[in-house]
Amino acid sequence: MHRTTESDSKYEHLEKMSVLELLKNINNEDKLVPLAVEKTIPAIETLVMAIVERLQNGGRLFYIGAGTSGRLGVVDASECPPTFGVPHGLVVGIIAGGDTAIRKAVEFAEDNEQQAWIDLQQHDINEKDCVIGIAASGTTPYVIGGLQQANKKGLLTGCVVCNGGSPVAAEARYPVEVIVGPEFLTGSTRMKSGTAQKLVLNMISTSVMIKLGRVKGNKMIDMQLSNHKLVDRGIRMVMEATGVDQTLAAKLLEECGSVRKAVEHFEKKD
Repeated sequence: MHRTTESDSKYEHLEKMSVLELLKNINNEDKLVPLAVEKTIPAIETLVMAIVERLQNGGRLFYIGAGTSGRLGVVDASECPPTFGVPHGLVVGIIAGGDTAIRKAVEFAEDNEQQAWIDLQQHDINEKDCVIGIAASGTTPYVIGGLQQANKKGLLTGCVVCNGGSPVAAEARYPVEVIVGPEFLTGSTRMKSGTAQKLVLNMISTSVMIKLGRVKGNKMIDMQLSNHKLVDRGIRMVMEATGVDQTLAAKLLEECGSVRKAVEHFEKKD
C-alpha cells in the first residue's frame, strides 16, 4: 500500500527556514486537517451510532494504539469521567507497552500482534464492547491483531487511520480514514495525523456522551466538581437552570454533588 503518512514533505531545507517561515508553513499544513476530517463525517456518524447502541446495552468503549496514537486514546478516555461523570471503566485507553509508554517510548511494543488482545482481556472484555484501533499508518501490528481477535469474539470494531486502504481499516467493521497527506516534517505523524486523530476522537466521545444523555442543552451537567474552576462553573449552571441566586446555587451544588442532581432536587421541591 502507498503510505501518504511516510511521503516526503512538500517543503525542502527546513533547517534553512527562519522561525517565522517554519511556523507559517506548519500552520498552512495544519489548516488542511479539518477539511480532511470533514470528508469522513459520514463514516464517523455510522461508527458513533453503532457505539451508542452498544453502550446503551451495557457495553464499553476501548481504544487501542501505539505511540502517539495510543497516547491520544488514553487522553480521550481519561477525559470522559471528569467531563461527563461516567465511570472510569466505561471508556478505556490502552497503549502498546502499558502505562510506561505514555511518557516514554517502549521499543518494539507495537510489533506484537498478540499483545493487544492480552491487554484487552485484563478488562474482562466481552461481545457487548467496542474496540477502536488508532494508527496513523494503518499498519501497526498491535492494532491489527487486536481488531482481528475482537472481530472473532463478536465485538464492534472501528478505527481511525490516516492512510487509505490500510490493513487496520480492512480489519475494522467501521473504518474512519482521514487522509491528511504528507507531514511538514517527513513521517512525523504526531503532527497533522495526530491532530486529525484527536479531532475525530473528540467527535466520537462527545457525540456518544451526548446521545447517552450526559449533556443537557449545551452544558456538562454530570461533570466532576474536582477543582474551584469547575465548582464555579457548576454554580453558574445551577443558577441558569433554576433562576436561584449564587448563594442558594452553591448550597444546592454542595448538598447534591452534581449539577444534574442539584437541578433535579430544586425542581422536585418547587
